[in-house]
Amino acid sequence: MEQRISLITLGVADLARARRFYEEGLGWQRGNTHDEVAFYQLPGMILALWDRAALAEDAGVEHQPTGFAGIAIAYNTRSREEVDTMLEQFAAAGGRVTRPAVAAEWGGYSGYAADPDGHLWEVAWNPGWIVTDDGRTTLE
Repeated sequence: MEQRISLITLGVADLARARRFYEEGLGWQRGNTHDEVAFYQLPGMILALWDRAALAEDAGVEHQPTGFAGIAIAYNTRSREEVDTMLEQFAAAGGRVTRPAVAAEWGGYSGYAADPDGHLWEVAWNPGWIVTDDGRTTLE
């Protein structure tokens, strides 16, 4: 198996609300016109939003509408200052900051926010990583 991820799908309770959060609140551009799923082209992969119950059914698992899923998506920034700006944008868009940014023991700076469905996003600046002009994050 190649070492890569092609697509991450987030199960959401209300697709219209989730689309407003990502599109209007965060300024993301949707890459499709389907009403039942939303796809967003990211550097090197795609993020999808789909009804949580439909995703569970498609995967053959029991629908669990609440609780910590044991996963966080990370958004790495190009500067320490950008971390606070992005956390503020998450909150202004209708998400919530779950942990304000703090200096990390590994030398960076990070905090956490949740989208309206509770999906966790770590917003971090890592001085040892590079975020390229096209948004790709690479290990230095």
